[in-house]
Amino acid sequence: MTSAPQATLSHRLANSSGRILAIDYGRKRFGLAVSDEAGVTARPLATLTRTNRRDDLRRLRLVAREHVVRQIVVGLPLRLDGTIGEMAEEAKRFATRLAQHLGLTVEMMDERLTSWEAGQIAASSKPRGTARKVTRDHVAAAVILRDYLAAQSENKSPTRSRRKS
Repeated sequence: MTSAPQATLSHRLANSSGRILAIDYGRKRFGLAVSDEAGVTARPLATLTRTNRRDDLRRLRLVAREHVVRQIVVGLPLRLDGTIGEMAEEAKRFATRLAQHLGLTVEMMDERLTSWEAGQIAASSKPRGTARKVTRDHVAAAVILRDYLAAQSENKSPTRSRRKS
């Protein structure tokens, strides 16, 4: 059952303009990225180390509140052949719990090869000679969100006339 303050927050966030939060789901960490208000750009936000289900959901609720999130996108780790494996099933269960707990729309986005791309981006942006560990999780979340926003933009764009050959 949802408490009254939580229900009010969920209702306000779901019915107002706001940002989209992307989550790169993992067993040890969550990578987070957030869109701008217009839903055009994606930027890496943070990487959260998982603790337990209750605390993880509490922290994600705080992030959603702080960034005025109206929608969440969770990466769906399909196998390369497009089939659903154990991690994809786990991510889907997490997305369902997240939607129930936060009262926001949660969509899934194919995330195949985002970790590889995030690694490439992180490696190219790491200053030379530094020993700091660059986590790919929040960069992967930004890639997921970028791809989601691009797909949404394509769906909203007017139909283009095609040249007949």
